[in-house]
Amino acid sequence: MKFGIIRERKNPPDRRVVLSPAECQNVHSTFPKAEILVETSPIRVFSDEEYQEKGIPVVENVENCDVLLGVKEVPIDALIPNKKYFFFSHTIKKQPYNRDLLRAILAKNIELYDHEVITASNGQRLVAFGRYAGIVGAYNGMRTYGLKYDLFQLPKAEALKDQQALIAELRKIQLPNIKILLTGKGRVGNGAKEMLDAMGLKKVNVADYLKEKFSEPVYCQIDASEYNKRRDGVRGNKADFFQNPHEYKSNFFRFAQVTDFYIAGHFYGDGAPYLYTREDAKQPDFKIKVVADISCDIDGPVATTIRPSTIADPIYGYDPVTEQETDYKKSNAIAVMAVDNLPCELPRDASIGFGEAFTKYVIPAFFNKDEDGILERARMTKNGKLTKRFAYLQPYVNGDE
Repeated sequence: MKFGIIRERKNPPDRRVVLSPAECQNVHSTFPKAEILVETSPIRVFSDEEYQEKGIPVVENVENCDVLLGVKEVPIDALIPNKKYFFFSHTIKKQPYNRDLLRAILAKNIELYDHEVITASNGQRLVAFGRYAGIVGAYNGMRTYGLKYDLFQLPKAEALKDQQALIAELRKIQLPNIKILLTGKGRVGNGAKEMLDAMGLKKVNVADYLKEKFSEPVYCQIDASEYNKRRDGVRGNKADFFQNPHEYKSNFFRFAQVTDFYIAGHFYGDGAPYLYTREDAKQPDFKIKVVADISCDIDGPVATTIRPSTIADPIYGYDPVTEQETDYKKSNAIAVMAVDNLPCELPRDASIGFGEAFTKYVIPAFFNKDEDGILERARMTKNGKLTKRFAYLQPYVNGDE
């Protein structure tokens, strides 16, 4: 089996890669029949030379490979017909901007495996960049807080080498006695938690967070069962919430009344209530002034996120009265950091972590006849058609919706 690591061609450039040089070596040692070629790239976070030093061939093209591994969407004109591809296609939610990409994949008889649907039998995702989104998002949120109040100036995350360099910068700053709220206990939320813990911030429980005053900065991490409640007043739980989100309403405002800085690292599902609305943000006792929205659902559950921001220009202000964008340093403005591609700012660490999971879960499937169904579940297209699991996308492909 011959794998090709493709050059990322989407703009803006993405420096991440599915397999680092060390991970390629790991694949070779575990699966001797696996051959890996690396398409030359001037932007990849690991240089051509780093692969060559590990004995991994770097080539001008990967047309003779069986399976092609990328991160972002491959431009239509760069797709090689009749190949197996792995990348984030951003089509499974019927994203209009990638309809033509999926059409081209079908027309070129490409077998597409989307990283986003590489799952275990219980539906749990197996390979993802979420942890690194959380790590960078928490850092960027701290940077936003410092800039909003002219307290400190952290360098941009993209200018630093790795997570340890981010932590080193965070340990230099001194926060006032603020309350920080973190939603989410998955990969993203726990990635953010790593950074708060690395700063030495005190974690407190919900009851104390809501009622007590502290002589130091503190944070509280909550999940869906703590910021939603059943409409009928019956005590709910997380499992019930995910099964019946329409039966719930937000219970978030009590946190907004005591929170200075909010980090949104939760997963938002269809039908779930918004955490806070634009009307909530207008209330005089809505206290949040800095939001790091890692989840970045536009005009959604975090009402102050009215657009994504960029790595180049990561912060904007939200005026709760006019509901419009404004200067984030204004006293009435809520400063919003809503970069939607945060792991790109930590490409080396993100690539290493992603590759370790890919080698653990995906590569073996090519050599054990896919005994766990990893490939079967992730395969979106085959023989020029959508697979059964993704047949729901046919109207989207046809342009009917």
